[in-house]
Amino acid sequence: MNQVTSRQVAPPTPLFTKAARENLFAADRALSRAVALGSTAAIEDLYTRHRERIYALCLRLTKNSAEAEDLTHDVFIHLLRKISSFRGESQFTTWLHRLTINFVLMHFRRKAIQRSESLGDLEGTLLIGHGRKDDAGRRMVDKIALDAALSTLPPGSRSVLEMFDIEGYSHEEIANFLGCSVGTSKSQLHHGRMKLRRALC
Repeated sequence: MNQVTSRQVAPPTPLFTKAARENLFAADRALSRAVALGSTAAIEDLYTRHRERIYALCLRLTKNSAEAEDLTHDVFIHLLRKISSFRGESQFTTWLHRLTINFVLMHFRRKAIQRSESLGDLEGTLLIGHGRKDDAGRRMVDKIALDAALSTLPPGSRSVLEMFDIEGYSHEEIANFLGCSVGTSKSQLHHGRMKLRRALC
């Protein structure tokens, strides 16, 4: 029987080491700079690297595959317009995550406004009592107030709160995505919720 020596058995390699994350982050920063300068090849590379990430996030928020596909395309076009605002002060994936959420929230607002306007056209202003509250309008106001409150949070707390409370990621997934510890993710969520509660009071 052949014996396997310790030299023949390689230790398990981490799937996503710190060095691997840093290499990915550096590549994203380089691609974003190239895209800002108008490189067509860099645009294609950036789209290939992050299309699935954008689609998965849009799908989580909309629960509709067709709508998520359309939004993925629209988010990427919006990304190209905003890419020059990425300064590399945070990870590109964090910046992209926030950009996508804000774009989808704007999409929800536009739909709420359109529904509200359609309802007004259909019923006529005379048929709506002064004391009656429009549910769609109230939801839209609530969304705007929530987004305004979220914008006051520090970037770390805001990212963790959005990923955990809005999108349903676990702390382990958030830690892997943001390159932090599970404990840091939980702490950021706690502080984010406290500050958000005070902002909405």
